[in-house]
Amino acid sequence: MTAAPTRQQTWLSQPHHDGSGRYVSNQTPRLGDSVDVLVRVPLEADVKAAHVRTAPDGEATFTVARKVRTTAADDWWRATLTCHNPVTNYRFLLTGGPTKYLWLNGTGIHERDVPDSSDFRLVAHAAPPPAWALGSVVYQIFPDRFARSKAADRHETPEWAIPAAWTDPVDLSPTGVAHQLYGGDLDGITEHLDHLESLGVDVVYMTPFFPARSNHRYDASSFEQIDQLLGGAQALRRLTRAAHERGMKVMGDFTTNHTGDAHEWFLKAAGPGGKNTPERDYYIWEGGTYVAWLGVPSLPKLNHLNAALRHRIFEHPQGVVRKWLGRSGGLDGWRVDVANMTGRWRATDVNHGVARQMRDVMGRVAPDALLVGEHFHDYTPDMPGDGWHGVMNYAGFCKPAWTWLRQEPKDPRFLGAPVPLPLLDAGAVVDTMRDFTSRIAWQSLVHSFNLVGSHDVPRIRTLVGTDAVEAAAGLLFTFPSMPMMTYGDEIGMEGTFGEDGRRPMPWDEDDWDAGTLSVYRGLIDARKQSVALRRGGLRWVHAEGDAMVYLRETLEETALVHVARAAHEPVLLDPRHLAGIESGTSLYGPAPKVGKRAVTLSASGPTVRIWTWRPADGGPRHVRRRGR
Repeated sequence: MTAAPTRQQTWLSQPHHDGSGRYVSNQTPRLGDSVDVLVRVPLEADVKAAHVRTAPDGEATFTVARKVRTTAADDWWRATLTCHNPVTNYRFLLTGGPTKYLWLNGTGIHERDVPDSSDFRLVAHAAPPPAWALGSVVYQIFPDRFARSKAADRHETPEWAIPAAWTDPVDLSPTGVAHQLYGGDLDGITEHLDHLESLGVDVVYMTPFFPARSNHRYDASSFEQIDQLLGGAQALRRLTRAAHERGMKVMGDFTTNHTGDAHEWFLKAAGPGGKNTPERDYYIWEGGTYVAWLGVPSLPKLNHLNAALRHRIFEHPQGVVRKWLGRSGGLDGWRVDVANMTGRWRATDVNHGVARQMRDVMGRVAPDALLVGEHFHDYTPDMPGDGWHGVMNYAGFCKPAWTWLRQEPKDPRFLGAPVPLPLLDAGAVVDTMRDFTSRIAWQSLVHSFNLVGSHDVPRIRTLVGTDAVEAAAGLLFTFPSMPMMTYGDEIGMEGTFGEDGRRPMPWDEDDWDAGTLSVYRGLIDARKQSVALRRGGLRWVHAEGDAMVYLRETLEETALVHVARAAHEPVLLDPRHLAGIESGTSLYGPAPKVGKRAVTLSASGPTVRIWTWRPADGGPRHVRRRGR
C-alpha cells in the first residue's frame, strides 16, 4: 500500500490564492470597481477550466477565468470581478483532467461543497485602513511600568495608590495588584524612544492614560483629560511630536464598554437626583442597580442604545474619539478595550453599530488613523470589514502559537480556561490559523495585531522558555499582520500571568538578555529589509510535528520562512515550485541547502531561517484598470 502523501508533498502542488497584492489587483476597491483576481495552478493539478463563484445580492454567479500565462511550474488564471456589494465573497471552481470538481477557498482545496464562511473577500467600504499600518511593528507599553522621568518625582501620590520603588517586586495581593504605583509617565516613554528606534519599532501603543483610580487605568474617571500622574496633555503632545519626528506612530487605548465608577458621567448618574440627569441613561440599570462589567463594581457598563452617549463619545468634537486624534491630540489611532463585549447585554447587541460608527467618524475626521479592537476568542463574526480595521489576534495567532511552542510542564490556562492548553503538532496549529484567517478579509488580517503575549497574559519567555523564544519571535515577525510585542519581551522579561508580567522595565542593560535582544533586532531588521515579509501573501509549504515552512510572496520578491520548535528530520522541497531560490540570500538564520533535485531544510534545535530571492518566473502582472 502506498503511504498517503504528506503535507510537504502536496501543498506546493496545490492551487493557491490569497488576498494579497500578488493575487488581487486592488487592495482597497470602491463600490462598482472592477478587480482582477489571479489563481496559481501547478501544472500537475491538470486543471483545464477555472471559474470564480460570487454571490452579488445573495445569488450565486459564476465568472469565467482565463489562462493568462504558463510558467515552468504553474498555470496562472485571471478573472475580473465587480464590487457590486460592500463585501464580495468569492471562491474558485477548478475542473478538468482528474480534477472533476475542486473548490479553492481560504482554507485550501475541497472536493466537496463547503459553506461560504471561508470564501475569499473583497471589501469595498468608503474608508480603507491607513496605508502606514501595513507591515508596521507595534510596541505595547503599560505607562506605569515603562519608565519614570525626572518630572515624575514632583507628582503627589493619590489616596488610592500604594507607592513602590522601581526595583520592588510586583504586589499580586488582592489589594495591591491594581493599586501598586511605580510612577512611570509619558515623558519617561519620550526619553526612551531611542531604544524603540534601535529596535525598529514603527508604532507605540499605550494602555490607557486617562485619570483613574488604578495603575491600569481601565477605570477612567474622565475622557477629557490625560492623567496628571502621567504628565497631563502636554506630556502626551511631547511624546507624539517626538515619536512623529522619528517616523513613529502613537496609538491610545479607549474602553468603549465601560467607565470607572468615579467617572464624571457616572457620578452624575448615580448621585442625588441622578435619575433625572441625561447621564443616567449612559449606563445600563436593572432593578435600580447599575450593571458592571463582569460584575466588577468599579466598572459600570455603558448603554450604547443611548444615542446621546454615542454622540458624546464618537461625534462630538471634544468627545474622546475625536479630541485626542490627529492635530488636536496627536494620536494616530485607537485600540479599543473589551471591543467584543461593547454594546452587548442580554437581548441587546449593537456591537457592530458601535464599531461601524467609530470607524465612520475616524474616517471622516482622521482618515489616516487606525482602529483595532481587543478580542480574545472567535472575532470573525465581528469583522465584516466596516468596523474595526483589525483585532488583537489572540484566537487566530497567539493561542495557536502557544499550543505549538509552550513548554511542558508549563500550565498556561488561557484567560481563566478550566484546563491547560494542549501541546499540538504543527499541522493542527496551522489548521487552526487557517480556519480563523479564512473567515475575514485579507485587509482585516494585515491590519490586526498578531501577538505572542500582552499585558493580559503570561510573558512569552516564561511560557516557552529560553530556547523557544526565537521560534515564537520568528513566527511573530514573519506572518502577515502588524506584529505586536509587549515592552520588555525583547530583553527577556518574564511573568507567569498578566499582572505578574507587568513588571517595571529594567533600564540597567546588565539585567537584559543580550541574546534575546539580538534575536528581536535581527528579526525586525529582516522584516524591514523584505517587502515580501511586510506586504506579501502567505502560501503554506509544510507543517508537521516540529517544523513549519511557508512563503511570503510579492511579484518582486519571495521569502521562504522555516521555523522549528525542535530538531526534526530534513524537510525536502521541490525546487520546481521555488524558481529562483538558488540565487537567494539569507536575511536571518542558516541558509537552506539548495540542490537541483531538492531544497533541504534541517534543524538541530529551535531554528528560524529566512531566505529571500527574486522569482525567476513570477507569473503575470496585474492589468491596470480604471475604477468605475
